[in-house]
Amino acid sequence: MLCLRQVYLFTLRRYQTWTLSSDLLLSQINSCTHEDEVFSLVERNKARLSEKHVGIALDTLWQLQKKRPHFLRTSDYIRNHSQFLTLCILAENKVEQMEDEAIVDTLYGILRLNADSHNSLAEALVTEAWKRLERQVLLSFPALSKFALCLCKQGRHFSPLIGKVAHIVDMKLDSIQNIRILSVLMISISDVISQSFQDRLLHKAGQFLEEDERHFNYAKRILQFLQNVKLRYHPLLEKCNKIFLKSVSHLDIHSINLILGLYEQLGFDSAEFRLVAKQVLCETIDDYNDPETFAKLFFALGPMAGSKIRERLLLTAVHMAEEFSSHQVLVILKTMQKMKCRHSHLLERMASVLHRHLDSYHILQLVKLTQCLVALHCQDQELFAKLKMLQFSFLKSSVIPAHTAAIIRALAMLPSLQVDEIIVNKAAAVLPQCRLHHLDCVATALVRWNHYDQLHWQNSSELCVKLLQNLNDCGFQRIQKANNLNLLLEELIHVNAEWFDEVISEDTMVMCQRLIDQITWANVLQLSSFLMKTNLRCPSLLDRIAAVTVENIDKIHPFEIYSILFLFSALNYDPPASEELFETCIQHLTSNLSCFETHHLVLLGYALAVAGYFPSVLITKIFNVSFLSKLDTQLEVLPDILKQRVRLRLMKLNRAVCLECPEFHIPWFHEHYCQRVIHNSNRRVNPLRQHVHTMLTEILGGSHYARMSVLTPYYYEIDFECVLDENKNPLSYVAQNMPLDDVKGIHLRHYVKDEGRKALPPGAQRIALEFLDSKAFSKDSRHLKGETAVKKRHLEMLGYRVVQIPHFEWNSMVLSTKGEQVEYLRRHLYGIQ
Repeated sequence: MLCLRQVYLFTLRRYQTWTLSSDLLLSQINSCTHEDEVFSLVERNKARLSEKHVGIALDTLWQLQKKRPHFLRTSDYIRNHSQFLTLCILAENKVEQMEDEAIVDTLYGILRLNADSHNSLAEALVTEAWKRLERQVLLSFPALSKFALCLCKQGRHFSPLIGKVAHIVDMKLDSIQNIRILSVLMISISDVISQSFQDRLLHKAGQFLEEDERHFNYAKRILQFLQNVKLRYHPLLEKCNKIFLKSVSHLDIHSINLILGLYEQLGFDSAEFRLVAKQVLCETIDDYNDPETFAKLFFALGPMAGSKIRERLLLTAVHMAEEFSSHQVLVILKTMQKMKCRHSHLLERMASVLHRHLDSYHILQLVKLTQCLVALHCQDQELFAKLKMLQFSFLKSSVIPAHTAAIIRALAMLPSLQVDEIIVNKAAAVLPQCRLHHLDCVATALVRWNHYDQLHWQNSSELCVKLLQNLNDCGFQRIQKANNLNLLLEELIHVNAEWFDEVISEDTMVMCQRLIDQITWANVLQLSSFLMKTNLRCPSLLDRIAAVTVENIDKIHPFEIYSILFLFSALNYDPPASEELFETCIQHLTSNLSCFETHHLVLLGYALAVAGYFPSVLITKIFNVSFLSKLDTQLEVLPDILKQRVRLRLMKLNRAVCLECPEFHIPWFHEHYCQRVIHNSNRRVNPLRQHVHTMLTEILGGSHYARMSVLTPYYYEIDFECVLDENKNPLSYVAQNMPLDDVKGIHLRHYVKDEGRKALPPGAQRIALEFLDSKAFSKDSRHLKGETAVKKRHLEMLGYRVVQIPHFEWNSMVLSTKGEQVEYLRRHLYGIQ
């Protein structure tokens, strides 16, 4: 009977398709130019409406809305119309008779009309489509992509049905020949795909994407997919970015806002795109006079605007403050934090508006709001009190460990918070379910409360110690249970606080070494980033990274290779085949320099220089007038922290090239930059330096034999300098007509640049005495880091004998008395073994 019924339904659909081709009612519905005309036809012809009529009527209602601007659409009117309900009932009764494409079009239309996404008609349509997919009735790819989009709009991101769609795409991926369809499907199924399937989708998308303006919208979808899977995949990012750069005519406030937001979440930055976006926004700035578009303008343009436009944006935000929605207020505050802008008047207005919006924020928005207000030094104590009350309420009802940890950390930021047992008990309850990042959040909060003495309940010390011990145990257990390096790295990449460094970093390194066979070309970047962040020098892991990199050099993106090389140069570590590693990577990098923006090339040149490599093609490209001019232009739109880092590293690269590669004939052009940095620096009296200077005076026979805080040529600062003649007798700076430091007034003076130094007597030698704190070494290591080693190398080129005093020697029990310290300094100054 079931087979006969299926044959009957199939025959009926085919018959109706033929007869309705000349159906007058169908033509009338298709000819409607207003929704009332559709409803009138429905009301007069209820008895005659077939499933074809019903599907076309619902689709026509959506098509009529689609043609109108958003503010002129009448979705509410349509949904509340009695004949719309009639259409929905008729459609629900005729679902089984509908064509496959009609089912999808009907579902798509009612969802786009903002009908309840889980009303009975929507559920019936989804159920029928599922049945047909289970019966191996394959929808066309356009219909399948539209259906997948509908499922996501219904919130079915992880449903078995989305899994079914993903399986079909996986099986038929080679048959998809349309990037629009592929990009929609990629976004829809992104939550249920495997790693191998993800790689195939990325490869397929890369084949489709060309530098063609027609791909502009599809490139935005590809970015959305990368954000969904939390993957910074450089080949696709670069292709998308090139499309955006060639599609200036398509750029408006909405697309710019979306692209910059996705770039930020993906950790990708393009100075070229920022420049183009800035120009577009500045040219159309007068058009953004409503709260929605202005908030987007403030987010996109604020961080890269010049002083005049920035001031204009701030003043407009002040005037528009009362009109901002809760979401727009949060956007403005987050952007102010990014800009490090503490505009007191705007902050007061935002705080005032927030009072009426607080109840509309969800948990994580409140957490972010707290972070912004604290970072911007908001002084509205009443607002903080409301935030505390709301977050405390959320904390009591929270059952998601990530949310609980985030709230606890946000509460710790609030001023004058008295911690009670409810918070501690809530934290203790979720610890076993927390990932490392969430444990980190709770630990950070406890440390802060303990530091500010905000643990006020009885026996607070005992409870705090117990919670911290429990937290540490959970961290150890989570590390010890790890058996997948990729999943472990995914957690480690978000951990930043002192708790991790002090408590479980060593156990983490042990576990990474156990999983060393899982290091592949696909995860060497994540592992390198983790090692760089932790400042840990683990030879076995570093050797494995080097070997995997050399073996898979063609599979690793050039920008990722830069990050890997920077790890070795920063930690000053030479793997067994160090030359092979650097030469192989340099060859690959120099043949792909087009992958790098100007500031990336500076960072690359600096990383290689620290390791002692100066590829001529890279150095000559950087130290070129047109390149440096382009760099100056692009730096203006980069974030301040990145801008400062690039400028500092350009100076250091310039210094390294001048000292180590004079054959390039590159001039030293950072004199004024260095003077400006010194002028703006806030140096204070260093008690250790004063103490050591006193001992040097005793050793050398007078204060005029040693100088403190000396600036060498090329602006290296050294702690102490003295000169010994060929018989190792100290030479007086007064006799040499050199300026002496005023020890008592050192905090008032600027550093003295040692220009025009007189030639030393034959056999005399300058000595640079340097005290090295823990920052000069890898963590828990006595191995010098790259920058410190480079400084020693360069000082020796400048004619110094460099004496480095490590902190672990100076602060050891062996040198516990002044006499022992004096003798230690004497031996090192005179080179006595």
